[in-house]
Amino acid sequence: MLRRILLLIVLCSGSSLAFAQVQDSDALIRRVDEHYNHLTSLRARYTEHYAGMGLDRTESGTLLLKKPGRMRWSYDQPAGKLFILDGKFAWFYTPGDSQAQRIPAKQLDDLRSPLRFLLGHTQLKKELVNLTVTQDANGIHIAGIPQGMEQRIHRLTLDVTPAGAIQHMKLEEIDGAITEFAFTQLVENVPTREADFVFIPPDGVTIVDALPPV
Repeated sequence: MLRRILLLIVLCSGSSLAFAQVQDSDALIRRVDEHYNHLTSLRARYTEHYAGMGLDRTESGTLLLKKPGRMRWSYDQPAGKLFILDGKFAWFYTPGDSQAQRIPAKQLDDLRSPLRFLLGHTQLKKELVNLTVTQDANGIHIAGIPQGMEQRIHRLTLDVTPAGAIQHMKLEEIDGAITEFAFTQLVENVPTREADFVFIPPDGVTIVDALPPV
């Protein structure tokens, strides 16, 4: 009889712990949602590192986000490289190229595009498939697969602060390539201009429509 009672206590304790962990995970996810749902704009410095397909490349610059649906990645390494999302189209340009690419935002399949969920009404449980939350000595980690990118992304991991701010994003692709973004100097609700999200091609550069992802 005593053994049955002890077993029941252990089972109940385990269930309570599991329930508490689920509750904690839900609270952390809501904290991130609420943090970004209260923002109108955000500016941050970023370092982007890509490793895969025989390449190992590090780039950096300044990111500017504005609701609804706008972002600007201004690279200083390499200087002049741009990625702009104006709410309707995404624009890609690298200095020295004779062409700049344009693609409708709804067809965008770019490794920076998972951050688009911050540009609307954030709800991580709807944005990420197989969502998990873990905590360790290095912080809080939210992982999943971005909706619509299941054929390309194996896992997206967001490292967030206890307040719900994203400090690091890691994307692991199906082919083994890894892209990481580290964010610093985050400033929220900064003033922005419409011109910040307008792409003006340099002289001599033509606009071409990029092919949608297959």
